[in-house]
Amino acid sequence: MAFGDLLELVGATGRFQILHVTLLCIPVLMMASHNLLQNFVASVPHHYCSAHKNLSQSQLSPEETLLITVPVDQAGMPQRCQRYVTPQWHLLVKNGSAGSGEQGVTMDGLDADLQECTDGWSFNMTERSSTIISDWDLVCDLRSLKQMGQTVYMGGVLVGALVFGGLSDRYGRRILLLISNLLMAVSGTCAAFSNSFYLYCLFRFGCGMALSGLGLNTFSLIVEWIPTRVRTVVGTITGYCYTLGQLLLAVIAYFIRDWRWLTLAVSLPFYVFFLIAWWFHESSRWLVLSNKSEQAITNLKSVANFNGRREEGEKIDMKMVQESMKKEMSGSKGSYSVLDLFRTPTMRSMTVCLSAVWLSTSFAYYGLAMDLQKFGVDIYLIQVIFGAVDIPAKVLITVSMSFIGRRPSQCGALIVAGVTILINQLVPYDKQTVRTCLAVWGKGCLAASFNCCYLYSGELYPTIIRQNGMGWVSMMARIGAMVAPMVLLTGDHIPWLPGLIYGGAPILSGVAAIFLPETLGSPLPDTIQDVEDRGSGRGPKMAPKEAISLQDTQANLLKQAA
Repeated sequence: MAFGDLLELVGATGRFQILHVTLLCIPVLMMASHNLLQNFVASVPHHYCSAHKNLSQSQLSPEETLLITVPVDQAGMPQRCQRYVTPQWHLLVKNGSAGSGEQGVTMDGLDADLQECTDGWSFNMTERSSTIISDWDLVCDLRSLKQMGQTVYMGGVLVGALVFGGLSDRYGRRILLLISNLLMAVSGTCAAFSNSFYLYCLFRFGCGMALSGLGLNTFSLIVEWIPTRVRTVVGTITGYCYTLGQLLLAVIAYFIRDWRWLTLAVSLPFYVFFLIAWWFHESSRWLVLSNKSEQAITNLKSVANFNGRREEGEKIDMKMVQESMKKEMSGSKGSYSVLDLFRTPTMRSMTVCLSAVWLSTSFAYYGLAMDLQKFGVDIYLIQVIFGAVDIPAKVLITVSMSFIGRRPSQCGALIVAGVTILINQLVPYDKQTVRTCLAVWGKGCLAASFNCCYLYSGELYPTIIRQNGMGWVSMMARIGAMVAPMVLLTGDHIPWLPGLIYGGAPILSGVAAIFLPETLGSPLPDTIQDVEDRGSGRGPKMAPKEAISLQDTQANLLKQAA
């Protein structure tokens, strides 16, 4: 008897599993909101230098004050970071105003001396009532701090993956899920009430760590309480919860225009999730492997009762549980580390190529998804469109992987995404519809690439080191997400450079993916030697029945919310 048989005994797809999966999937909606929160709390409103202090008591209208205070750029818009050293009164006379004072010293103020915004900035708050940009003046010389805020958050996601991943294997999934929910709630609440940008970044770092803990432990608790045959369906459903979360964020942000209340709105639900998480049962698989078989039996009997199989649950005893876990315990023998990903030629080549795929996918994905204002379209509408495109993208890539293969699907998604981003750089800025359509297409391809690389990587790495392999490529994705916001800063000096980098990276990694082996119709490798044999063409082929069961690896899609 295997552990899966024990699960069938107590009800593998009963009421417990349905409620368990549902309650674990709901927080995924809000996890997407935290991932993309920067689009709204750090949106940059139109701004220009505040008027000179001696003009504060004048009888001038706001338009007249702006005219004599701030020069215009080539597009006829007020400059954002400079103003006249002294008010240009003559501009009022030229425009037929009834102002008085200095006249005619310069021609339209073109030769007037300019200075920085020493009295602060005035913000045009038409889309948002407040943002971290307007509250802390993160513009002009401080504009890079906006991107630093998102980089710090993604750094928290990276650290959280390293910390919570190891702790969950040592202390259990349930307790780490509780801690992660509480950390997200508290960190989000503190971020909403932060009185400085640096405190805000500190608490957002905590939110990033919590998000990793939630993603990892949600995934583990789901797959370890459901049978193999339904993992594909459950994994797909959970992946779509993240997609729906992107749409939900747009709705919440539309009705809550203040950044503090918005941050609070997407954080407070985690207090409720924290309370709900007390109901979750610890993974019995983990309990047995951690020498806590008695607690595992108690949990299994509880599940049996909940599913209406009390009599079957009473039959479970210590001997039956230990017998069922023999295979898992014997398979866990041996010690492997991340270094084993690079020891042999095939493993080394595979890891390098997969690292490039994951890094560039995450890098370009967040480069597009975290800079919505540049498309010149309503920010709420573009968030909905960017979220909705993931739905058909995931369907198409799943069909492609099943019929064409993993390798061509991965290569195609990345190269098409990169080419689309590069083409977008050639479209004039005033062609907003065309630019938006190309950006949506590129983002959809990158979402498809994410879908593909989760499944593909799980099939490429051998069982004995699969978690190490997935952890490594996930770390590369986090690095890509951290670097993505900082690349936008290069656009201040070379406007076309960010687009070139965002488009070039997926194309290069798409070419690198050509060197990966195809896994469609191949058995999952168990050892490093299996990988080497496959690389040399000596690997076995999979029977059709086994090929169907291989699709269960798609449960890895759950990690996308991490």
